[in-house]
Amino acid sequence: MKLSLNKTVVAVASSALLLMAVPVVGLASTAGASGPTFDIGYEGPLTGSAAQLGINMEYGVQLALSQANALENLPFTVHLVNLDDQGSGTLSPAQAQAAIADPNMVAVVGPAFSGATRAAEPYYSAGNMATVSPSATAAPLAFGTNNNFMRVVAGDDVQGAADANFLVKKKHFKKIYVVNDASFYGAGLAAVAATKAKADKAKVLTATYSESSSCGGTASVSQYTAAATQIKASKATAVFYGGYYCDLGLLIGALHSAGYKGAIMSGDGALDPALIKGTTPHSAANGVYLSVAGGGNAFLTGNLASEYQAQNGAPSASTATYAAQAYDATNMIIAAIKAAYAGGTTTASALRPALITGLHALTYVGVTGKIKFQPNGNLVRSSVVDFSQVVKGKIKAIGHS
Repeated sequence: MKLSLNKTVVAVASSALLLMAVPVVGLASTAGASGPTFDIGYEGPLTGSAAQLGINMEYGVQLALSQANALENLPFTVHLVNLDDQGSGTLSPAQAQAAIADPNMVAVVGPAFSGATRAAEPYYSAGNMATVSPSATAAPLAFGTNNNFMRVVAGDDVQGAADANFLVKKKHFKKIYVVNDASFYGAGLAAVAATKAKADKAKVLTATYSESSSCGGTASVSQYTAAATQIKASKATAVFYGGYYCDLGLLIGALHSAGYKGAIMSGDGALDPALIKGTTPHSAANGVYLSVAGGGNAFLTGNLASEYQAQNGAPSASTATYAAQAYDATNMIIAAIKAAYAGGTTTASALRPALITGLHALTYVGVTGKIKFQPNGNLVRSSVVDFSQVVKGKIKAIGHS
């Protein structure tokens, strides 16, 4: 999160330059399509310490666009523009403004992170730009009617409550130390988990350790040594962490060094193999529980998984958190464009507001389940929270709520 953004993303000098901003995958094939070209943006972290989560999603967007251009015989071409915000609320407004300034941009998949979304949405809203997030879960993001912000996952009010139930009711831990990283996402998720754990009759202790320099923040990484000592002394039988894998790995390593023997759990911000790689020793991550509001099918499977991994440099589909949600979000946008275009809305400027209304009217059955948006942007359906555990250095699914 401290790395400099590629100037081509910020400046929006030309669509050709934008294509060069994040060269991690090839560009969506046009398969000789005729008609206008519409840009669909992906905003998320593609560089910086939390980049892996963003890269997972970017490949999901890329897959959907490539399939649409190659297989659907569209009367237009859909084209990917990457908007690298490094997961930062400080940097995301510039990416939103870049998207709005692109005359061919009609909608955005993302923003991916909750803090970045909160900072960027005023610009997207003012520009009548639909944004469909695969992963921004902070509950306060959904509000109002015909919201330009929509998400294909449940909010942290759902995930945090399920996490608490998992620890207290399923695993029977009675004293839980709830820690957060002070981020909009992490603090919100932890607060919900703490409140629900108390309601479930567990004793709850809380602490905040702001994002460290390892995770794009300013706090010292040495804070986790003291945190681990405090947690061990509390005799808590479980720790719940609200935040991202880059800091959780440091906390896990410190807890291991301190001799802490209790359980550790975190949410979707930590659900990536990068958590294991960032833990010293790696084996200390074994046993950690993780969750994601996956809709009952959190990851790409079967032929889609094979196609996803066939993309140059793509991560493993089995652990690519939110790739499936990004795939669904992109396909929903494409479906809404098709409907609006068939109805005579054929210019990018006219499509922007039309897609907000069109996406709210759309019912879509994707790989993560049936998707229908409430007026505030939340899902209509109840959501399943999927649970995983690190076992012998691998993340393994263990069930769902």
